[in-house]
Amino acid sequence: MITHLLIGLGNPGKSYAENRHNVGFMAIDMIRAEYGFGKESSKHGGLLSEGIIDGFKTYAFKPQSYMNFSGEPAQRVVSFFKIPLEHIAVFHDELDLAFAKIRIKRGGGNGGHNGLKSLDAHLGIDYQRVRIGIGHPGDKDRVSDYVLSDFSKDEKKTMDTLLKKIAEKTHFILANDSQKLLNALGMAAELNTKIEIKP
Repeated sequence: MITHLLIGLGNPGKSYAENRHNVGFMAIDMIRAEYGFGKESSKHGGLLSEGIIDGFKTYAFKPQSYMNFSGEPAQRVVSFFKIPLEHIAVFHDELDLAFAKIRIKRGGGNGGHNGLKSLDAHLGIDYQRVRIGIGHPGDKDRVSDYVLSDFSKDEKKTMDTLLKKIAEKTHFILANDSQKLLNALGMAAELNTKIEIKP
């Protein structure tokens, strides 16, 4: 059976759980709920669970090493299950993308994202990246506080709606068909409402 790996980036612990920087963890949790994944277990330096999506065995993994060191536990999982990079998708926050927008790309740069830098160093770059827009605070000196702050109530509601739609169409991600996913998320543009944060 072909095996896939979905990795969400974030920071461990309750104090970070609702942070913008943790939207990758949120995406993984939504997918796990959508497909009835098994209980998470602490393995390989992260939280690992397993399920079936569109007939494919799929592992979901949330590194618990803190964002900047995500690569090492991810590498352990990839090595243990011998998963090729083309079967790996990583969900992460993206500052330079408007709130509630997504972009999907295989390979490419890390855009200064420390979690991606760590993954690139340990895995290589040819995995699929699901970039989830969180908007930009407008000043580079405010970025650190911004990404480590929680979504507002309205933002969280909008983001949950988007993540639910992504979860429902995860089979397109496994199939490496980003265009079909974006087409299926036709409402994504409408989700980018008044709470959009302009760069």
